[in-house]
Amino acid sequence: MNLKQRPKPRPLQKLDAAIPRLSPTFPNLGRMQEDARKHQQGYSGEKKIDYFLDNLAPIHTILHDVYLRENNKNFQMDSLAIANHSISLIDSKNYNGTITFNTTLRQLTRSDGKVESGFGYPITQVNNQNFHLQNWLNQHNLGHIPIKSFVAIADPSTVVKVEGSQEEISNYVVHAAELPVRILNADRQFGKKGARKLSDYQIGKTILSKCSEFDIDLFKKYGVRPADILPGVICPDCGWRGMERVYNGWHCRKCHCFSRHAHLKALDDYFLLVKDSITNKACMWFLGSINRGTATRILKTSGLVYNNEHRCWQKA
Repeated sequence: MNLKQRPKPRPLQKLDAAIPRLSPTFPNLGRMQEDARKHQQGYSGEKKIDYFLDNLAPIHTILHDVYLRENNKNFQMDSLAIANHSISLIDSKNYNGTITFNTTLRQLTRSDGKVESGFGYPITQVNNQNFHLQNWLNQHNLGHIPIKSFVAIADPSTVVKVEGSQEEISNYVVHAAELPVRILNADRQFGKKGARKLSDYQIGKTILSKCSEFDIDLFKKYGVRPADILPGVICPDCGWRGMERVYNGWHCRKCHCFSRHAHLKALDDYFLLVKDSITNKACMWFLGSINRGTATRILKTSGLVYNNEHRCWQKA
């Protein structure tokens, strides 16, 4: 069973919401756009790997995007597969071109045919995750569970080369399509070595109950001020900010798109970037040039809940 689906990462949600609402001259806009690109590339790779990993869901317990706390430190794992005798920890990588593992220098390089770049060594990363997970399991009386770590390569066209021990790399690194078979084989080996039978669903529920969500402080990290966030309803077709409210919807003066529900994305942006509650006055400002009655009707029909005590609207 898949106990935890993979949401769009909250840092990426915030970046995608903020970038169109900042001035083109905002000092850190370029950095934010590059970080959003990297987050999106990673998320796309994780989703590709999920496609194959979820084939195990009918027989094992799967959790995606697991974020736990151990010894006052947070650690994140892309996916866990809890099988009959073991847990497989999967770290997803989405590289283009050719990647080379150097087992002596503990280094990864990538070449796209023009530029060669260096990255953190994935084997070290996944072993650190394994260490934290083992400690976490020990703290929750689950220390008897063996853990197998994998570095999963999302793109089947990625060429993997090794300088040094191919055996060491092959023990960890696997293309996404091979992942289910490798997990089944690893779990079978643990069973043959005497590992006890696991209650995978109950273990998954225990882990899920302690999961939180990784987030960033957008304002602190990029120096964004509340005044930098520009209001307005953004056109879903051309991305122009400032759609006009017309009868029963919104009209874009730039591309003449009509949308009945464009304001829903604007409200989501508000909750991500400004505050976790919204008043009628704030709605009138953020959606742009609407009257109080229109703001009230929009808020009532947007799936929000009214808080009588604080006289504001919040997500259900």
